Amino acid sequence: MHRSGSRVRGRVRGRPRVRTVVATCALVLASLGAAPAPARAPTPTPAPAPAPVATGGHRDPLAPFHAQRIRWGDCPEAPVPDGMRCAVVKVPLDYAAPGRGTVEVALARLPATDPKHRLGSLLLNFGGPGAEGIATLAADHRSFADLGERYDLVAFDPRGVGHSDPVTCGGARQGEDGPATDAAAQLADLRAAVRRCELASGPVLPYIGTVHVSRDMDVLRRLLGDEKLNFLGFSYGTRLGAVYAAQFPRTTGRMVLDGVDTLSEPLVEQALISARGQQRALDNFLTWCTHQVDCVYGTNTRTAKEEVADLVARLDERPLVGHDGTYVTGRAAASAIGDALYARSAWPELAAALALAERNHDPVGLLTLGGPPERSGPPRSPGPVGGDGFDPVPADNQSAALAAVNCADDPDRSADKATPAAVEKEIGDLAGEFLQASEIFGPSQLMTVLGCYGRPAGTDFIRRIDHPGAPRMLLIGTRGDPATPYEWAEETAERLGSAVIVDHKGDGHTGYESSPCVRAYADEFLLHGRLSSGTRSCPAGE
Repeated sequence: MHRSGSRVRGRVRGRPRVRTVVATCALVLASLGAAPAPARAPTPTPAPAPAPVATGGHRDPLAPFHAQRIRWGDCPEAPVPDGMRCAVVKVPLDYAAPGRGTVEVALARLPATDPKHRLGSLLLNFGGPGAEGIATLAADHRSFADLGERYDLVAFDPRGVGHSDPVTCGGARQGEDGPATDAAAQLADLRAAVRRCELASGPVLPYIGTVHVSRDMDVLRRLLGDEKLNFLGFSYGTRLGAVYAAQFPRTTGRMVLDGVDTLSEPLVEQALISARGQQRALDNFLTWCTHQVDCVYGTNTRTAKEEVADLVARLDERPLVGHDGTYVTGRAAASAIGDALYARSAWPELAAALALAERNHDPVGLLTLGGPPERSGPPRSPGPVGGDGFDPVPADNQSAALAAVNCADDPDRSADKATPAAVEKEIGDLAGEFLQASEIFGPSQLMTVLGCYGRPAGTDFIRRIDHPGAPRMLLIGTRGDPATPYEWAEETAERLGSAVIVDHKGDGHTGYESSPCVRAYADEFLLHGRLSSGTRSCPAGE
């Protein structure tokens, strides 16, 4: 999914004072354990051009990478399904200068269970940015059992993520020397946070981002022995698939993109649209809840919306405290509610958690919804099943990679030269619009405005994708998706110029696992190559 870092934020009544919002943004973003700012490249490189291709008598500079042999062995995660094997391969650190250095990319494979009818490899990406592919395939392989009959299921940790030269901000947290007291000091804190990420991550950080990862995918395709890349991507993984198709249209095979990410919106616009999408998903949940027998908010949907907003506001003033001393603020409650909206199957659990909070003043339900916090402390060690050759995963890797990739992909967010007064004004001008989008989720999404402060603008390659000439592919958009709104599927289809859309009328983030109808369209295309023209439709619940 395309998240904008930690969503543990607060609700603000009315139009907040500019300085208050700036302080909130800076303090949150400088807290590296929650949402680390991405590092600024010591020697920024321009957006790379499409991968070099050997012509005439010229030697392909990528030939040494294409000549590798994959040495499959034990995996760094435990447990893993029977037959799953893992490996580490090398790719260029910088595709513009392949001799400059290398990055290690970890991958996993589950061989096809019907090898006589094997179609090749199916590369999967489960979202993020920052999500580990190996661990997700190990945990969720049964969801792809039908595809796994005829495909080798292959997942990988993208560069900078998981066991693939992971980035980190060193686990340092803001506030060790006391909070900054004015906007200039707060922005200086952000630059210092950027510097810590830069120093802790090593040489891979300036070369992180979707354009680089999509090139790594083509190296993996060659090493796996596939003439074309067959791909199933979810959420952020759809951006990876689209960028691959733009760079390598001739080797793009059957591609399904579910929960389609934007290719054109700046981070601020993404955040605003995401706030609206989260609010729309919450409204859908409350409509469902008020039709249940024991909804804590009764039967009136309009007043239910007001009561949830009031709950979040009250908890910022008086957090709920559990018997063991754990507590939930309004910021944490908004984050937990947002997490539960990603899957319709979680709606009963969300309704129960809200009932506990409202009736019993008990935070345990909301704490469970939010899931365990990202761990602090030393790097995570590889699992006991064969850790040799795999990088340990730093505790803050997911949030560090998320922020770094989002900024590497966006050419607009280069506010480092702006004065504190200009930054204050920008945030103040945006605050009202974000609150109008959602009183509950708008303030947290507003944090994106400073998400790339201290870093130069990213690549504009993704922004410029326009009818790359790739073969037809299948895009899936869900109407009630809180993270990737349906309109992004339509926009991306127009940009690619070669896509068929499945219009899923349901709720939740992505549709493949929740809708048999969606899964049938996707599997039919991936397994048999059949793809109808025009927009297809899948009703909610089917």
